[in-house]
Amino acid sequence: MAKRKRLTPAQPSYLDAAPETKSALGAPLASSAPIAQVASDAAAQSALSELSAVLESARADGRLVERLDLAMIDESHLVRDRLEQDEDEMGALMASLRARGQQTPIEVVALTDRPDGKTHGLISGWRRLSALNRLYAETSEPEFATIKALVIQPETARDAYVAMVEENEIRVNLSHYERARIAVRALREGVYPNQKMALQGLFGNATRAKRSKIGSFVTLVEALDAVLYFPVTINEKLGLALVREITRDPGFTESLTAQLRAGDRETPTGELRILSAAVAAAETAALARRSEPDEETSSPAPADLGPRIRTPGPAKDERINTQLAPGLRLGYTPGQHRIELSGAGVDETLIQDLRAWLQQR
Repeated sequence: MAKRKRLTPAQPSYLDAAPETKSALGAPLASSAPIAQVASDAAAQSALSELSAVLESARADGRLVERLDLAMIDESHLVRDRLEQDEDEMGALMASLRARGQQTPIEVVALTDRPDGKTHGLISGWRRLSALNRLYAETSEPEFATIKALVIQPETARDAYVAMVEENEIRVNLSHYERARIAVRALREGVYPNQKMALQGLFGNATRAKRSKIGSFVTLVEALDAVLYFPVTINEKLGLALVREITRDPGFTESLTAQLRAGDRETPTGELRILSAAVAAAETAALARRSEPDEETSSPAPADLGPRIRTPGPAKDERINTQLAPGLRLGYTPGQHRIELSGAGVDETLIQDLRAWLQQR
């Protein structure tokens, strides 16, 4: 029977060390083949390229949140639709930023070749930017020196204005005056060719009645924006009354402007008092003009010359035209049961008033 050979365990040091390989010429070889190293580098480069592409796509789509210096943001890049800020609301926002930091990023657009060094223009988030600017000015703490922002790339100026309006419609209850003012500014900037398209583009999600009221306030903005101190305090009723008088009386705007400049307007209440008084005076004057008797009615009655001859009334197909007020003419055809209003005074405000009157009649 053959004798079995006893095997000894392998040395631990031998298992730990990689075997040395030599080439046919006796030179040691690398631990891995060159092709494996090339494949590894190619895979790493591919992964890096893919990651860069994802980041660029996220940045282009406005999905990448970046931290930007406050000083690099131009908050006047777009004409703002928010004319003033409530101090209580601003105080609450600043307290929230102190306690929890910025939770929602603002929206900006990248700028190039700006002489003032600004790198981004503000689209939405004016209140958050203002609050952080205040906090940094008060505390000089580095955490308030930057702001989280989404850098978006709107295709057109219209898209930028719509983004601003939609963000503020969601977060802040804008007044009709502020909505009308941004429509006026967008028109002046050439963003929209006419008022109708501006209202539909900026406030497409609003009802037709709401757009109509905003359109009426456009008249108020165009007439008095340069002289009003507290326009956002004008409520809907007073605003529509002012528009009605501006449309009805060509001299109303000039007279009211003089009253505003001469009056006490240190507070919103003082300005509202002047506006309300002007509307009341205009309405009283218009009522007095309507109640004055016509010359034909006030002339003395003719002497009794015997049996009177009945003057036939208008024929059924005869159109009757009456000048109701400056810029407003009434046409009536009895036989056709038709009433027509024409003239410069026919606007959305008149239609709204007429509809309300007919519903209550």
